[in-house]
Amino acid sequence: MPWSRILSGIVAIALALGMIIMGGWYFTVGFGVIVYLGQLEYFQLARAKGIAPAAKTTLAVSQGLLITAALAPQLVDAMFPLAGTLICFYLLFQPKLSTIADIASSILGLFYGGYLPSYWIRLRVGLDPANLATTGLGQAVASNLPVNIYSPPSWTTSSSHLSLGLTSLLLAFLCIWAADIGAYFVGKFFGRTSLSHISPKKTVEGAVFGVCGSIAVAVAGSWYLHWPGWPYTGAAFGLLIGVASLLGDLTESMMKRDAGVKDSGQLIPGHGGMLDRTDSYVFTAPLVYYFVTLLLPAIDSYLIAR
Repeated sequence: MPWSRILSGIVAIALALGMIIMGGWYFTVGFGVIVYLGQLEYFQLARAKGIAPAAKTTLAVSQGLLITAALAPQLVDAMFPLAGTLICFYLLFQPKLSTIADIASSILGLFYGGYLPSYWIRLRVGLDPANLATTGLGQAVASNLPVNIYSPPSWTTSSSHLSLGLTSLLLAFLCIWAADIGAYFVGKFFGRTSLSHISPKKTVEGAVFGVCGSIAVAVAGSWYLHWPGWPYTGAAFGLLIGVASLLGDLTESMMKRDAGVKDSGQLIPGHGGMLDRTDSYVFTAPLVYYFVTLLLPAIDSYLIAR
């Protein structure tokens, strides 16, 4: 592995841990910068296909979604369709007639680069105890979930004084890192079977080991945090993250392959662009959020009722 890849990876992990631990606006602003840079690369991929998305408008409303996720997380789901409508209205008044591809790529940029990442801010900032008292997130989350079962779960206070958002986000990121590192090394040195034509370098052996690494970290984390129903909840959490991070990686590879480029950018030495480093975090965000705020409290209530 090139030293540039190792050093830039260490720096990226250190910055991520600093953002996560500090939380609040430090996390929101830092994450906003990551989302902005990732969306710029996404729109470059779209332009490489001759598409003309509403890039500036999408970048602006996406930042609005992230800020809303920090201030009033219960409003993000309402703002998403409004932001999409604003993007379509903007495209209506362009000198050149916009195409279906222009509209679709703009909305995908909003969904992929703005709405889905907002779940990480909802998790870290919205579930912080300091915000629960000021924003009434307990009631807000309950109103947005499929069933009204959410309450600040008792099992989070028995294991640590740390907030639910901090511990679950740290565990999720550790699972993603374990999956990425495990898949890279095993695939590089022991991989023989190609996983997909979308990304020829990925192997079945690497993918399986990466998912297993995610499961191992999640099981250990669920034990440490005293999750209800561990180790089964930990194994399910790790499996969910391992598979979703892999599919997120393949999705970004599919977009790059269609655009005819190897990397989404050259921002990070040895790694490529911002999208190349954050593709595993996109689809995992809502899964982690609802696993923690919906499934775990339901399991806890079920076990208590028994």
